[in-house]
Amino acid sequence: MQTLDHDQVSLYVEAPPEAVYDLVSDVTRTPEFSPEILRCTWLDGATGPAVGARFEAVNKVRRGPAWKNRPVVVEARPGREFAFSRTEKFAGTLVWRYRLEPDGPGTRLEESYDVTEPLTRLGWFIIGTLFGCHDRRAELREGMRRTLERIRETAEAGVRRRDPSPTPPDLG
Repeated sequence: MQTLDHDQVSLYVEAPPEAVYDLVSDVTRTPEFSPEILRCTWLDGATGPAVGARFEAVNKVRRGPAWKNRPVVVEARPGREFAFSRTEKFAGTLVWRYRLEPDGPGTRLEESYDVTEPLTRLGWFIIGTLFGCHDRRAELREGMRRTLERIRETAEAGVRRRDPSPTPPDLG
């Protein structure tokens, strides 16, 4: 049987922590970055990241149906950290976290998960048989890697668009 407990992936982003935080904490943009998220919408009147805010996420993996879950934000510190906890019947509870550390002109961005309530045997059966996920740990790690790369591309493109560097004069 598979097991999950904790994993993390990090990379350098050439953009300030505040700009990177704006991307990771805007859950409505998560489908742009995560290979497993189809849609996210804030719930209960929430319009942005705040501790206690809830959102609905629609997930999809290899095969099988899409499913919904309703995470709750557990940490929202602009420019530093964004985290949410999601609990699903049979699939336990995972806390997903983005940590941001200033690193020169950019940001060291880390995505991680911690399993705080393990998946049940039935949950593992569903994941392996219905969804075809036979090495969930490796799939989650690859998903985090791809997510961070897409966040980096978006953040760095945004910095380039805002770069007010003057054009050198034509001395011609």
